[in-house]
Amino acid sequence: MTPLCEIDRVRRSFGPREEIHALRDVDLSVAAGDFVAIQGPSGSGKSTLMNVLGLLDRPNSGRYALDGRDTSQMRGSERARMRADLIGFVFQDFHLLPTMNVIDNVALGGSFQRVGRKERYTRAYAALIELGVEQRSTAYPPTLSGGERQRVAIARAIVGHKRLLLCDEPSGNLDTENTRYLVEMLVERNKRGMTIIVVTHDAQVAAAAGRRYSIVDGGIERM
Repeated sequence: MTPLCEIDRVRRSFGPREEIHALRDVDLSVAAGDFVAIQGPSGSGKSTLMNVLGLLDRPNSGRYALDGRDTSQMRGSERARMRADLIGFVFQDFHLLPTMNVIDNVALGGSFQRVGRKERYTRAYAALIELGVEQRSTAYPPTLSGGERQRVAIARAIVGHKRLLLCDEPSGNLDTENTRYLVEMLVERNKRGMTIIVVTHDAQVAAAAGRRYSIVDGGIERM
C-alpha cells in the first residue's frame, strides 16, 4: 500500500550544540489504513516522534513525506494547512477549552478547515453522536467525567474526515472500562480506513494495533 507517512533517516536534537539526541536516524513507513502502536520508556523520543509526524516540529535532518509530499521545505503556513486538513490529535490530558461547551470545542477544529459555521456544527454533532456523548453537547468540560472528556476529545479529532489520527497516551487518564471503549473506538475507526498511530504505555491499547514498534534512546525497531 502507498505510504501515508514516510520517515527516512530523521534526526532531532536539542540544546545549544544539539547534544541531546531525541531521534537518531529513524525510519518509519505507515501505509494508509495502518494501525501502528509505538511503545517505549519516558524520555525515549516518543513524543518528539509524534510532534514530527504531526507537523508540530521539524527534524534537524532526514526526510518526512506526508500523503506523498515532502514536508521538509514547506513553509509554516503550508504545514498548518496540511495539519488542519489531514491530522487529528488525541492527547492524554484532553486539551479541551474549559470556557467553551462540548459542541463548541468539537466544532472548533472545523474553523481551521475553511468550513462554514453551520456545516462545522452539523459535523460536530454527528461526531458526538458517534462517540455517544451528544447528550452532553451543551455541558462544559470541567463537569464531564474523564471518560466523557476523552470521548469529546476524540470527537474533535475525527470531525472533518481526517485521514490520520495521532494519539499520545490516550488512555493515560482513563479507567479500565473507558480504556476498553477507547480501544473499540480506535479499532472501528481503523476498520473504516482511518490511519492510526498511537504512543502508549498501555498493553491493552498496543495489542489492538496491527504493528508495534519499540523506541529506546531515539532509535526505533519493530517488535
